[in-house]
Amino acid sequence: MAKPNKKGPVRTVDIFCMKCRTQLFKYRKGGKGALVKCFVERIVEDYTEDQIHCQTCKIEFARKTLIRGTPALKIVGGKVNFK
Repeated sequence: MAKPNKKGPVRTVDIFCMKCRTQLFKYRKGGKGALVKCFVERIVEDYTEDQIHCQTCKIEFARKTLIRGTPALKIVGGKVNFK
């Protein structure tokens, strides 16, 4: 399988915690679908301390993983919202 394009998409979305509405990331997202995974190299601004817990309410919204050999965050269902 192909690795994600490093230049990647140009559309930037803000990712928020569903529970407390705190902003977690600014992320370069491709496609129209739901946010299932975030490639670490596409995170433009990170507002969290450890990339997997919300800074305000401390819930775990993602798990660190490798997707096609590239570090990524697998989003836990229903824990984030993006605009």
